[in-house]
Amino acid sequence: MNLVLLASPGILSSYNLIIGASVIIILSFFFSEFAKRTNIPSVLMLIVLGVLLQFALKATGTDFNFFPVLELLGIVGLIMIVLEAALELKLDRNKLMPISISFAIALVGLLVSTLVAAEILQVFFKDMTVKQAWIYATPLSILSSAIIIPSVNRLRQDKKEFHIYESTFSDILGIMMFYFLTGSEGDASSGSGFGAFLLNVVLTIVISLISSYAIVLIFQKIQSHVKLFLLIAVLLLLYAVGKKLHLSSLIIILVFGLLIANIKLFFPGRFQKYLDFNKIHHIYEELHVITLETAFVVRTFFFVIFGITISLNSLTDGNVALISALLVLSIYLIRYVLTFAALGKDIFPQVFIAPRGLITVLLFYAIPVSFEYKNFNTGILLFVIIATSIIMTIAMIYDKRRSGRAISRAQSVPVGAVKWNPKSV
Repeated sequence: MNLVLLASPGILSSYNLIIGASVIIILSFFFSEFAKRTNIPSVLMLIVLGVLLQFALKATGTDFNFFPVLELLGIVGLIMIVLEAALELKLDRNKLMPISISFAIALVGLLVSTLVAAEILQVFFKDMTVKQAWIYATPLSILSSAIIIPSVNRLRQDKKEFHIYESTFSDILGIMMFYFLTGSEGDASSGSGFGAFLLNVVLTIVISLISSYAIVLIFQKIQSHVKLFLLIAVLLLLYAVGKKLHLSSLIIILVFGLLIANIKLFFPGRFQKYLDFNKIHHIYEELHVITLETAFVVRTFFFVIFGITISLNSLTDGNVALISALLVLSIYLIRYVLTFAALGKDIFPQVFIAPRGLITVLLFYAIPVSFEYKNFNTGILLFVIIATSIIMTIAMIYDKRRSGRAISRAQSVPVGAVKWNPKSV
């Protein structure tokens, strides 16, 4: 896809682009800080910023094709999000039960939500095939860990861990399912297609383990201070080569992240003598920082560009609003049933923390041309993202106030003291 740029050189000069990019990153930082204090997702503010920039670009007569930029940001964004998620997953025997429950809810929620969303889409888009419906429904069914993880810091520890695990699993499973649907030949539900997918996954896991062990053993020996960007380059290379070989490349990133985050689990007993734990821990800490920083930058520009490319006319389409409303309603009905069945009555605010975000948009723009449905309106994405984010915001604010009132009531109860006179023996 060629980059199209129609504007006067002065408007999009190198220095103006540097100024614009810098201002966007600075604003994104303040949006994130504001989000921490108000529970309003920074995603919404970034999209609004993008819409305002859309008006500014139209006013200056600037026409820029952002889709090649979105494609590049999408690839890097997927890699960094999966790596960041894997680095957050601590595999501990004591957490086996909450991890299992989170995994089950993420998997069942993804499958059922995709099934229902696909049925809704086929009702309104009569000529959409079953496979197309599933491909378009999958991004709409994935939780956004990029929004959830920064938003749940103030929740009770067990609820916080549940959301971290669930959203991480939802991201990873959703991405794998999307690439299974878009990568398999013929009917994705056929036995041969599923068998080929499983063989592909097993082969990718074997390659992932071999390459991950090799990377850890080699990189702990490197003395240079610039080895982390070399490590990122190696991971990007493995991902790209894996894609060329039609492997499930994101598994390579996932396995490496899990290995370095749980190094003692993957190097048990006598195998630990081959490790320098201080260096491995240092690599892990710095890699964690780099993935967080990179994901922040990618998320910033992706949602701003998404706001710029939104067709605002779609927001006034009643059909789009109806489809979006049904999708959102199905999301929370399914989520209520699953969380109540798995967690019991104490499901607030968990049931309302189900935002769609970066992964939804990334995968939407990754749909291959052969599976594209021309009549699908991107306004549906925007409605679902905004609606789920607003619902999460309201639930988090209410929960914060409810907790505050409970603490105030507890502090208002006078604490007395009783003088104790021990009896003589």
